[in-house]
Amino acid sequence: MRNRELEIARISSPLRAAFAISRGAKTEAQTLRVRITEGGAAGRGECVPYGRYGETVESVAASIEGLRSQIEGGMDLSGLQAALPAGAARCALDCALWDLEAKLTGIPVWQRAGLPAPRPVETAVTISLAAPDLMADAAQAAPGKLLKLKIGADDDIARIKAVHLARPDARLILDANEGLTAETFPALAKAAAKLGVVLIEQPFPAGKDDALIRRPGPVAVCADESAHTRADIQTLARSYDAVNVKLDKTGGFTEALAMVRAARQSGMGVMIGCMVAGSLSMAPAVLLAGLADAADVDGPLWLAEDIADGLAFTGGDVAPPSAALWG
Repeated sequence: MRNRELEIARISSPLRAAFAISRGAKTEAQTLRVRITEGGAAGRGECVPYGRYGETVESVAASIEGLRSQIEGGMDLSGLQAALPAGAARCALDCALWDLEAKLTGIPVWQRAGLPAPRPVETAVTISLAAPDLMADAAQAAPGKLLKLKIGADDDIARIKAVHLARPDARLILDANEGLTAETFPALAKAAAKLGVVLIEQPFPAGKDDALIRRPGPVAVCADESAHTRADIQTLARSYDAVNVKLDKTGGFTEALAMVRAARQSGMGVMIGCMVAGSLSMAPAVLLAGLADAADVDGPLWLAEDIADGLAFTGGDVAPPSAALWG
């Protein structure tokens, strides 16, 4: 019996501005933070319960609480994968166990996981869905040269044109969050190819992926809402060029690492993504970004106030997490 303690905290973090996508908008980030202490060390993890996948703060907290006795009794990463499905609850506990082991052994996560040595990585900076002129203004103020535009409403081409005119130096990612249709997509993709767009994320609702099998090819297409774990990769590879790996969907660092490697083996490109949350949620993803083609880990930039020892952003780059933060 290991002498462990599990703490669960509900966190509400106001945003600097409303964050809008095709499904709606929010003004605060609701997360759950866990802390597992053992032998004078503490490991932390955080997750974002996401309504799109049937999760609430209450349901995810209950799932974590339901494993209290096993976690405090010494459950390891392998046991956790079997005990909980992919999703936010497993994400928080999985990341906390990785962090705890790093603190207990002094061996950083990147070494244990066989990742490249941590280094600053470029992150996409998200431009929230709004009127074309407002998105152009936001793009002008955004750091870095990789911008992610939320689309999925009327006048999407006007939005892309406005941002491209405002930031002709930037590479653009379009994120539709399932908000496009098979009828409108070919024209949008053709226009996007001439306006600095390098990637389009999840144009159609999950389950409608077959519409992409004969898609137009001027811009690569990336799965997001359709992609959860490594089990999805072989099917997704028929319709998509790349996959967005998010720890809150995979159920933590363990499965995210396996999913990245499965995507690479299948020949798919990889983006490491995030929900809107602070640096504790983002830290494991920043380490995984060393294996990816692109990263979208700008969540902390949306928060009015981040966690202590948070990630350091310089221009469009983010530095690896310090040991005091995670890993």
